[in-house]
Amino acid sequence: MARWLRGHGFEILDRNWRYGRRELDIVALDGSTAVFVEVKARSRGPQSPLEAVSPRQRAGLRVAAEAWIHAHPGVGREFRFDVVGVELNGREGARLEHVRDAFTGDR
Repeated sequence: MARWLRGHGFEILDRNWRYGRRELDIVALDGSTAVFVEVKARSRGPQSPLEAVSPRQRAGLRVAAEAWIHAHPGVGREFRFDVVGVELNGREGARLEHVRDAFTGDR
């Protein structure tokens, strides 16, 4: 996933960054914006990978992102949360969907 993001102009800053039990899958820069990327992979089924990011998980991501921002002062002038859904389709491979600004950092 990091390679795909790099190929689309993102600079990867961290992967699997942990704050206690919480984890940020990928932290990247998109221009001057620090982006917290949640990656969700699922087999084909009734729920899309993007729907799998629950309100509780979003709250945990906000907490981890806040900790990352405090640990890296001066990185990024703006911040956003993206979700990348990977739908695994067996022999067909995988289908990827990138949602920019998938949810806000507001509580």
